[in-house]
Amino acid sequence: MRSGMKLSEWFEQRTYHYSEFSDVRELVRLKREQGLTISVCLPTKNEAGTIPNILPVIRRSLMKRHQLVDQLAIIDSRSTDATAAVAARMGAEVFFDDEYLTGQPRAYGKGEALWKSLVPLTGDIVVWVDSDIRNFTPHFIYGLLGPLLREPGVGFVKGYYRRPLFLGEMKRETGGGRVTEICARPLINLFYPELAGLIQPLSGEYAGRRHILESVPFFTGYGVEMGLNIDIYRKYGLGSMAQTDLRRRVHHNQSTEALGRMAFGIMQAVFRRLNEEGRMDFHEQPVTSYHGISYDQGRYGLDSREIQVAERPPLKTLAEYRRAREGRRREAAS
Repeated sequence: MRSGMKLSEWFEQRTYHYSEFSDVRELVRLKREQGLTISVCLPTKNEAGTIPNILPVIRRSLMKRHQLVDQLAIIDSRSTDATAAVAARMGAEVFFDDEYLTGQPRAYGKGEALWKSLVPLTGDIVVWVDSDIRNFTPHFIYGLLGPLLREPGVGFVKGYYRRPLFLGEMKRETGGGRVTEICARPLINLFYPELAGLIQPLSGEYAGRRHILESVPFFTGYGVEMGLNIDIYRKYGLGSMAQTDLRRRVHHNQSTEALGRMAFGIMQAVFRRLNEEGRMDFHEQPVTSYHGISYDQGRYGLDSREIQVAERPPLKTLAEYRRAREGRRREAAS
C-alpha cells in the first residue's frame, strides 16, 4: 500500500548512518526473532582482481564471527578471467545468469543478472553490492540490513556515500557520481520529485525484501537502479524506502564517454515509465543506437553502439520462476 509520507518527513525518518547498526549481534537477534534469512550477492563480469577485497570480509565477519548472512554468492555474466574460480575458492556460491529463466528472451547487462539472481538466491532479504569496491568493510552490508531488520515498514534500502574521483593524475575526495548529478537527479526532480531525497539514486549497493523484489519489473543494463526506485515507490510508496550513509566508496571511475552511454540507458528507463503513465507521448519509438564521438591519433570518428534497455516482468508473474524456485527448495531440503 502506498504511503502518504512527505519528502521532508521521509528524509528525516528514513535516512540512517551505518553506525546506528554497528551492534551486529543485535541485528542477528532481530533476524532470528523474525525468522528471516539473508542472501548477499555480487554481480560480476571479470572482477577476479577486486572480489578478494569483498568476499573474505563478508565470510569472516558476517558469516563466521556473526551469523548475520546465510548465503554469499556471485551472479556471473560469463567472465573471461578467473572470477568464478576465485569466488568459489573464497567460499561463495557461483551462479551464471545465462543458466536461469532460459525460456525468456535473452538479454544482457547488470539488471538482467540481478533479476535472474533471485532464482538461486534463498534469502527472505537480498543484498546486492557492486563487485568493484576497493575499500569494502562489513558496514556496507549491515548498514543496508539495519533498517530492514528494525523497521517492519521498510522494504527497500539504498546505500549512499562520498565518492572520490580518480581520473589519471587527477584525484579529488568528492566528484564521483557524475551521472547522478547531471542526469538522474535532474530527471527525478522534473518527473519524480518525491524521490529527490535519494542521495545516491544510482548506487549499486541496496537491499530489499524478496516479496517486494519479486513484485516489480527490472530494467536490464544501466536502467536497473532508476527503474527499481521508481517502481518500488509507485507500488509501495515512499515510506517503504530508506537510505543509509555508508561513508565512502572507492572504485574505478569510468570515462566521460562511458558515462554518456550510462545516461542514455537511464533516460530510456525514465521515458518508458513516463510514457506508460501518460505523461510523455512518443509518436514513434525512441532510437536505441547511441553515436558517441571517438578521438584517436588526432582523428575524430563515430563510436556507434546499440544500447537498448529491455524490461523484465515481475518474477512472481512467471510460471518458470515459480517452478525454478520450487526446484531450489526441494534441492535445499534434500
